[in-house]
Amino acid sequence: MIRRTPSERRLSIFGALWQSSFARRRLGPRRGTDRHPVMTDWFQPQLLAAAIIILILSTMDALLTLTLVSRGAVEINPLMEPLVRGSGHGFAFWKIGLTSMGVIVLTMAARLRILGRIAAGSILYLVLCGYLALVGYEIALLRSIPGH
Repeated sequence: MIRRTPSERRLSIFGALWQSSFARRRLGPRRGTDRHPVMTDWFQPQLLAAAIIILILSTMDALLTLTLVSRGAVEINPLMEPLVRGSGHGFAFWKIGLTSMGVIVLTMAARLRILGRIAAGSILYLVLCGYLALVGYEIALLRSIPGH
């Protein structure tokens, strides 16, 4: 039997970063019979890319919305409409904050099955497509404003 030498792995920040980045321990559930939500040490790189792109598009959406409103457009989301009226800081804070929280939850739950069939990570890609369409629509609206 090989005996491990006791060492505190959390003492070194760089060591912990190295371990979590390149020497991942858990890629899935501990046991094959585990049925509860499992958090892993590793997520697919595609999910990271989708999450980052969603956050960039969310920021673009906030900026484009504020630009459109300053040029006479009306915010149709009744929850965000009061926040758009002022300087826009509250609107941007809540929009990007709520989007970030949603992206984090969807990324962490990416392997869970919804209704027994659909992986929660698939919703992340649907949100990405939705943001691409929304930002494209807002850019088209900006181009269609006469005199600007």
